[in-house]
Amino acid sequence: MFDPQKLEKLSKSRKEYEDKTLGKTLERYAERRQKFVNGSGDEIDRLYTPLDMGEIDYEAKLGFPGQYPFTRGVQPSMYRGRFWTMRQYAGFGTARESNERYKYLLRQGQMGLSVAFDLCTQIGYDSDHPMSQGEVGKVGVAIDSLEDMEILLDGIPLDKVSTSMTMNAPASVLLAMYIAVGENQGVPTQRLSGTVQNDILKEYVSRGTYIYPPKHSMRLVTDTFAFCSKEVPRWNFISISGYHIREAGATAAQEIGFTLANAIAYVEAALENGLKIDEFAPRISFFFNAHNDLLEEVAKFRAARRMWAKIMKERFGAKDPRSMMLRFHTQTAGSTLTAQQPENNVARVTIQTLAAVLGGTQSLHTNSRDEALALPTEESALIALRTQQIVAHESGVAETIDPLGGSFYVEALTDRLEREAMNYIERIDEMGGAVAAIESGYMQKEIQNSAYRHQIDVEKKERIIVGVNEYVLEDEPETEILHIDPSVEEEQLARLQALKKRRDAGKVGKTLDNLRSAAEGSDNLMPHILDAVKVYATLGEICGILREVFGEYRETVVL
Repeated sequence: MFDPQKLEKLSKSRKEYEDKTLGKTLERYAERRQKFVNGSGDEIDRLYTPLDMGEIDYEAKLGFPGQYPFTRGVQPSMYRGRFWTMRQYAGFGTARESNERYKYLLRQGQMGLSVAFDLCTQIGYDSDHPMSQGEVGKVGVAIDSLEDMEILLDGIPLDKVSTSMTMNAPASVLLAMYIAVGENQGVPTQRLSGTVQNDILKEYVSRGTYIYPPKHSMRLVTDTFAFCSKEVPRWNFISISGYHIREAGATAAQEIGFTLANAIAYVEAALENGLKIDEFAPRISFFFNAHNDLLEEVAKFRAARRMWAKIMKERFGAKDPRSMMLRFHTQTAGSTLTAQQPENNVARVTIQTLAAVLGGTQSLHTNSRDEALALPTEESALIALRTQQIVAHESGVAETIDPLGGSFYVEALTDRLEREAMNYIERIDEMGGAVAAIESGYMQKEIQNSAYRHQIDVEKKERIIVGVNEYVLEDEPETEILHIDPSVEEEQLARLQALKKRRDAGKVGKTLDNLRSAAEGSDNLMPHILDAVKVYATLGEICGILREVFGEYRETVVL
């Protein structure tokens, strides 16, 4: 792209600049520190020029939006056509309370739902299980049965609103409930749109809400792939998540590398189960984190798009361009929010919102200012949504495509992140793939080391966190937070007990027996789970059958 003779001339000019102009300035005014690093701890050069970009074949490396390798975006017109989906993550207490919050946010301009489930639901326990005591409705909404899902989505037209569900180990069960609600509304499965996270591998790596051993969990994932490819064609049946990997302490390169390594494992598992690449790959989606280092994050998103396009085309032989598109949802970084001076979090979330939009996200959730303290209040959730709307309508960053493309620094950083992430993928391939790397504890150890280095930098004040290790207030005002009433658990248990009394126990028992037989064999489990859901078998009952057949996973200890 750059003429070699002009590059040679530029190299001489740069040296002259450094010797004469820059050198004199540095003699008079020392720089703030000896070494400057980005959010991942990698050193940042003082200045970037075409010399840092190497050989560039524009069309092969960058191309145009909507065309391979999708570095500059997956849609030809990007946000000039329509904005990203503003999808605020919400859920708490009972299904009725969460339903009211969803309707409030939709009235305020939210474009899609994003459901947060409580911890009991995430690990496949009903609210009346002993393990659920004290946790019902605390960090998300409690969903025990189809009845709860019906209440959660009451009055929300599922043929007009897309829904994202952050659910992994019991993903197939919650998806079945959603499909059943759609049917009750008269919405055929072909018109349902949304995403279920269904990314169990990152649970073993970073988050911990797993139930079954990896082999059986992967069966559930690929069964969902096969079922949705035929029955729910507009549904994204997996959202492969780097978000939680980053929240656990990973660097930007690790977030890309480990996420795409997990994605490769899912694709390989689907192919082994007889699916054809272009039948299911277009509905694979991703979920990434947006951290504070704005330019590193923009480069991360661009590198991930290019890498996935190459992986799908060159490694898996995909022919359909849609199979090569890395479509992703972004959430701003919860781990960067501080309990100290929580109002500062509004500025952090704004920076992270800009990073996601400048990086070309398809969907975005902005965290609320008080989430380091509790679930967000209604006021905080509104400010978070308004942050997206202000960036969309007032900042100007959505008016042109990939506005930071061509920046010498951003392009050099995109290349560097791609190299570093690919090194991780190659290392994981040598181990036998993502599942083997997880079972050996490799990914977990790498993330732990990165998190430790970051914490040491904070404690040494080599990395400043405003309000935490610098610019601290001695007397901070109290922040009003959302409290979950203890009566939520009592109400949920009463409703669950009433459901169990009035449902047809014979039908429930028969569908659960059928599910057990299917789990012991090789049938696709989704139709059997859907049958059980429709007769109001509970989440805990369905997951309990699978626990009996598959067993439960015990975490690999990594020291």
